[in-house]
Amino acid sequence: MRLKLGNGLIFLNLLSGLLITVIIFLPHQALRIIIGFPFVLFLPGYALVSALFPGQSAINSARRIIYSLGLSIIVVPLIGILLNYTPWGITLESILYTLASFILGTSIIAWVRIKRLPPKDRFSIDFRLALANQSQNARDKIMPAALLIIVTITLGMLGYAIVTAGNGEKFTEFYILGTGGQAADYPAELKAGEEKTVTLGITNYEHETLSYRVEIRIDGENNNEIQPIILQHNETWQQEVIFTPDKAGYNQPVEFLLFKGEQTAPCLEPLRIWIDVTEP
Repeated sequence: MRLKLGNGLIFLNLLSGLLITVIIFLPHQALRIIIGFPFVLFLPGYALVSALFPGQSAINSARRIIYSLGLSIIVVPLIGILLNYTPWGITLESILYTLASFILGTSIIAWVRIKRLPPKDRFSIDFRLALANQSQNARDKIMPAALLIIVTITLGMLGYAIVTAGNGEKFTEFYILGTGGQAADYPAELKAGEEKTVTLGITNYEHETLSYRVEIRIDGENNNEIQPIILQHNETWQQEVIFTPDKAGYNQPVEFLLFKGEQTAPCLEPLRIWIDVTEP
């Protein structure tokens, strides 16, 4: 039995578009990674190999698969480096769209080069199912199957390692913003009894839902407290908070202390600004 699929370039680009849609709209990170494997590790290289070797006799099928994997591993990091110097930067969307454009562009070049060849010399994907009584070279039988098994096992091990490697680094981000939402222009001079505000931000990267509280101290004395702040993993809380100095003095530290749950010690180093307080 024989099954011919042509050069596979149309299917390649349809699969590329399908993978982009699935990766963008699929919420589960592990599934994104697993589904993204062929998009990153095979499709760009296959399109480039098709453009470089459009002929059927240029390289055999086993080498075409190996070259596709190897060139993908080379091309994808280079695209990432180039994106880093563009206004789009390295984001999920920029990488996906750039890789899709690369696959489409090299597929067009491959299609043009393939069409210039005589039909019998054009590369095409050809599956053959040999009957038991048909003679076939043992090497021709074993090599493609062995290569497919090796590639499958390699990708499976890589996927398993990524999925089971743990949740990665766990940490909490804590920051303070001044006027205009910038990390600058904090209040510096005010009168005793005068209220001032700054913007505090907390982002939970702890891979679990946590409750936080913030204490504000001026010159070592409690001045305000914000609680509870309940955040899920990857969730950010950002809000204006008020502090009110009650005594005059120069260079008084205003400290913002972050606590997790019922902990009595801050989970991070306190954030500080310094103020000069005059009599009202």
